[in-house]
Amino acid sequence: MKISFILLLSFLLFNCKGEAQIFPDKNWVVNATPEVDGWGPTARSVFTRYIIDSTNVTGLLLLHKGKVVLEYGDVAENSYIASCRKSVLTMLYGNYVERNLIDLSKTLEDLGIDDVSDLLPIEKQATIRDVLSARSGVYLRGANGGDFRQFAPERGSVTPGSYWLFNNWDFNLAGHIFEKETGKNIYDEIETQLAVPLQMQDWDRSLQTKSGDTTVSKFPAYHMWFSTRDMARIGMLMLHRGRWKNKQLVPQHWIDDMLTQRTSYNEAQKNVPFLKEDGLDLGYDYMWWLIENTKEPNLKGAYSAQGALGQNITVFPAIDAVLAFKTKSDYRRGNSIQTQMTIIKKAAEIYY
Repeated sequence: MKISFILLLSFLLFNCKGEAQIFPDKNWVVNATPEVDGWGPTARSVFTRYIIDSTNVTGLLLLHKGKVVLEYGDVAENSYIASCRKSVLTMLYGNYVERNLIDLSKTLEDLGIDDVSDLLPIEKQATIRDVLSARSGVYLRGANGGDFRQFAPERGSVTPGSYWLFNNWDFNLAGHIFEKETGKNIYDEIETQLAVPLQMQDWDRSLQTKSGDTTVSKFPAYHMWFSTRDMARIGMLMLHRGRWKNKQLVPQHWIDDMLTQRTSYNEAQKNVPFLKEDGLDLGYDYMWWLIENTKEPNLKGAYSAQGALGQNITVFPAIDAVLAFKTKSDYRRGNSIQTQMTIIKKAAEIYY
């Protein structure tokens, strides 16, 4: 009998080496003897040299059991996190789904959704769940670029829910739906649900702003700016299935639902062939990428928020670790998805 991804995740989370957990207060706790806990000095040095010599990473933080075992670059500067914004948004949905203020079975027709280009009748049957899964079957252009829409089937040719495609129209609409159904602003909710209770050190509400070409789509992109060390706090919250210290900030069952596979790596690579070249096989759920088909034990059950140019939050339940790294776009630098995947693999390999 096939074990579900979530059961595997739970098993790995509670069966990693040791049990001591540290949650940071305003400042992170640094592990003074990481080699004692399985993070060898030579391997850490080799990894850091790779980051310096072979990547454009501007900030990186590696945590184990809530303590910093490796830090590189400027982890305090706020910068654009690209598509990691989508993963953050799905976390905000949880409390409202829990309180039945967001019904994932509602269709776009129920919500009265239309756009600059009219939706087809079949497209209006897509549900909120389909939108969060990137399976709406709506292939309109988003207000911003940076997606896989060039691989889209002909409009109206697939039933909503039956076909995966990473399309910014879905993701931007998910932001609009959240605000429409809750009456709340996304950035205010990040502050209330995440930044304040997680004691984010660098969160700046004034930096957060939406943008996009509204002549193409009525739904702008809800861009976000975070520091590396605040991204790491999001990763820790995910690792602990929505719990921070003794408080459940995001419902545990919502985290489990978020991380339930809805698109296998096989389907993702079939629909977008160049994903075969990424270096890791990635499935998809509610806007988080699932690392699948790996023989590396430290990567079992791992998952990531990923953004263009090299923005990443990866959670390693098997070893109770979190990796956050970024490349500040203002410096006109970037890291390919292949480089991101290599960083993830090399980070996991340090632990023995």
